[in-house]
Amino acid sequence: MSERTTDGAAGGTVGVVLVSHSAPVAESVAQLAVGLAGGGGTVPVAAAGGGPDGGLGTSAELITEAARSVDRGAGVAILVDLGSAVLTVKSLLAEGDELPEGARLVDAPFVEGAVAAVVTASTGADLDAVAAAAGEAYGYRKE
Repeated sequence: MSERTTDGAAGGTVGVVLVSHSAPVAESVAQLAVGLAGGGGTVPVAAAGGGPDGGLGTSAELITEAARSVDRGAGVAILVDLGSAVLTVKSLLAEGDELPEGARLVDAPFVEGAVAAVVTASTGADLDAVAAAAGEAYGYRKE
């Protein structure tokens, strides 16, 4: 798990956690999203990829650590890649005390949603707007 930020000053910004079954995938998507956000403010972004042993999988501990590292008090948008990542985050949210208050699983495509979430958060938008922008990425047409 590592944290990246866009340029600018912190303070009440929505954090973004990217959960993938692969650490390199999570890191690469984080790097892409932060790079495309430009200089619109500081958005704490953390990648939580791979299992506890460093191989493929998901880790509740890595997700929890990532969410806590990006929490600035305005909420944490959590985007995931595949099935067990969804289940792990849902389980953590159900437990109620593992993730920061205001953490939310966002239903969005992983790459496009991550970019939309980080770009939107960089404008100072609240968690509802960040989640909506990420979810709208389902409608991006590529034809």
